[in-house]
Amino acid sequence: MDSARQLSDIGWKQMFMLLFLMLGPIKILMPFVRLTRGLEAAARRNMATRAILASAAALVVAGALGRSTMDNFNMSPNVLALTGGLVLFLVALKTVMEQFAATPPAAPQPAEVPAGDARRLAMNPLAFPTIVTPYGIAATIVFVALAEDMASKLMVGGVVMAILAVDWLAMIYAHAILRWLGTPLQILGVVLGVTQVGIGLQVMLRSLSELGVFALRSG
Repeated sequence: MDSARQLSDIGWKQMFMLLFLMLGPIKILMPFVRLTRGLEAAARRNMATRAILASAAALVVAGALGRSTMDNFNMSPNVLALTGGLVLFLVALKTVMEQFAATPPAAPQPAEVPAGDARRLAMNPLAFPTIVTPYGIAATIVFVALAEDMASKLMVGGVVMAILAVDWLAMIYAHAILRWLGTPLQILGVVLGVTQVGIGLQVMLRSLSELGVFALRSG
């Protein structure tokens, strides 16, 4: 199975879902609200924009470097797909299990955040590792490495940029979203996590089958 077919098997909808928990807004809302406590709306927008721009740049650099590194090691598409499936499975399982863990009380936040601190916090910890998680980088690298033709590369880039756009909107309206949709978002996170566990397993099984470890029965 070549890399183009691997991406075709996953599809952009599944890729969006797979990356949504890793790079998406569900995990960003609460940290963003805590970091921007005391800031005016314009300052919050500025902080969100800085964080998204930094996140996009980091993902572009990570994808390019990761693709180059994997090419140097001559990894086959099936091994790359198996790696991606394993990452997706482990991260999704961790996300689902964390829903049942007790949440420690939040540390007290200052009433106001100075402008200099706001710019610094937009880079760290907001852009990295809150938005651009280590496992999000890993999954992005795998998808970029599997993208051989321009159409596949554009699909990966489009999915990542769409998720970052959703992140930006979520941060702009984070206070209202948490006020009205906090509990439904937690339930949605669990549902997406369970779905991602299944997709990660499916990718792993298909890759192992293509590597000749066993024959995958259809149906």
